[in-house]
Amino acid sequence: MTDSSLVSEAEEHVRQHAEALTQPGTAECLGCYVARMLDTFGCDETLRWARRFRDLRSPRADGLERRLGAMGGFCDCEIFLNGIRPARHVLVRDIDTDELETPEELPDCAGVHSTSTRPCGNWERVRRR
Repeated sequence: MTDSSLVSEAEEHVRQHAEALTQPGTAECLGCYVARMLDTFGCDETLRWARRFRDLRSPRADGLERRLGAMGGFCDCEIFLNGIRPARHVLVRDIDTDELETPEELPDCAGVHSTSTRPCGNWERVRRR
């Protein structure tokens, strides 16, 4: 095996692994998918993960970026800062402060239709004042 074929084989292996790691789950919603990707790979200050979700699940949803932007989500992490947050039933009570907080680990996605670009019932819109 030549060096170039070994490199090509290694690159293909990495590409396939990355592809598998970044696939949305069967009924996984946009919110759960983007949260999972941010937890694993972080934010690059774009809608990288939201776009990937749309491209794989609902390529004709050409209004997704506009809809996220209208909520203040101009990059993946801003979706959660300005657009959506965990729903009340997902939150846990802090023992010391008695305040409701986001759990360290989010529950499994509540699921959505396979072509939906909406968040599941584990998320709610952030209401602006």
